[in-house]
Amino acid sequence: MFLSFFIELLNILLFILYYCNARVIERKPIEIKFQEFSKNNSYRQILYTCRIIRIIQKIIGKGNINMNDFKYVFGPIPSRRLGRSLGISPLPKKTCNYSCIYCQLGRTDKMTNKRQEFYKTEDIIAEFKQYLKDSDKFDIVTVVGEGEPTLAANLGELVVALKALTDKPVAVITNGALLSDPQVREELCHADMVLPSLDAYNQEISKKIDRPYGTIKFEEEFEGLKKFTHMYEGELWLEIMLVDGINDDEQSILKFQELLKELKYDRLYLNTPVRPPAEADVNVVSEERMRYAVETLGGISIEMMSSGAFFSEIEDDYEAVKSIIGRHPMNQFEVRGFLESRDVKDPEAMMEQMKKDEAIHVIDYKGILTFRLK
Repeated sequence: MFLSFFIELLNILLFILYYCNARVIERKPIEIKFQEFSKNNSYRQILYTCRIIRIIQKIIGKGNINMNDFKYVFGPIPSRRLGRSLGISPLPKKTCNYSCIYCQLGRTDKMTNKRQEFYKTEDIIAEFKQYLKDSDKFDIVTVVGEGEPTLAANLGELVVALKALTDKPVAVITNGALLSDPQVREELCHADMVLPSLDAYNQEISKKIDRPYGTIKFEEEFEGLKKFTHMYEGELWLEIMLVDGINDDEQSILKFQELLKELKYDRLYLNTPVRPPAEADVNVVSEERMRYAVETLGGISIEMMSSGAFFSEIEDDYEAVKSIIGRHPMNQFEVRGFLESRDVKDPEAMMEQMKKDEAIHVIDYKGILTFRLK
């Protein structure tokens, strides 16, 4: 009798261990395993097991997510403008119609200006649904990826589908190059927020900073941006990236001022490349230049804002850092602060481990180390 009870208890414990492993770590098909368990065990065993699992569910709750299982959903990442931003990537890494000299991801690998469906909408949405089952710890859903999201031909369909699943705002961050296309403008109108860039005021400056795909003309791009800002009914936040010696002098700022008079927007953010750029000779603008731009253009300096702490739902500290830098490079201070917030006893030792990790690219930019996945 004791042996029978012991075997019964062991069966229950084995299934619970499987449940915890599936729920928290590996996301195995728990429903299938439960069907197998139900066929091979008594009603009493099943009843006891279900009760214990309900207790585990209350303890585990939401938020135990292995983000390594996700291909299209990433983050949340702290944004100085948007709060905790849950990213949606609708296209492969470094697929873009620009190869900006300041890009923190490095030079563009796949230059194209042709729209196509890189990933199926249903696959992205299925992953988003899976994420929502376990967590709602984000402030906004941001369609951005690691390239130009408007290159995704199913962008409009994707935005509509995302909005149907959450009451959080859905934003699209774009370089604006494809706003000359009426179809792209229509699709972006579905988003709650759109954040386009305006780094240049003519073709010459655009070629120096943005290095656009050959067929892209600044005049057509700006005309598309102007049309969009006057038809769009959501929140529109412009961003200008100021680069030392290229578009930060007084004459450039005044030219931006003239262009901005033609646009309708809610906010203007001014940025400068503080993270390791694609090209080594790219430099940040001086505080004096930034202050002049802020005062003249009526914008907000992003560098004067606080991004808050980085956040990850991955339990393993090292894998959590790698998950973040796979999408968003972090400097040594951000890594240390993130690890300290998770009560890691020796952040320096973990950063030394990161320096030796062949999957991580370590960049020394002006004496500050920045980490990003290769």
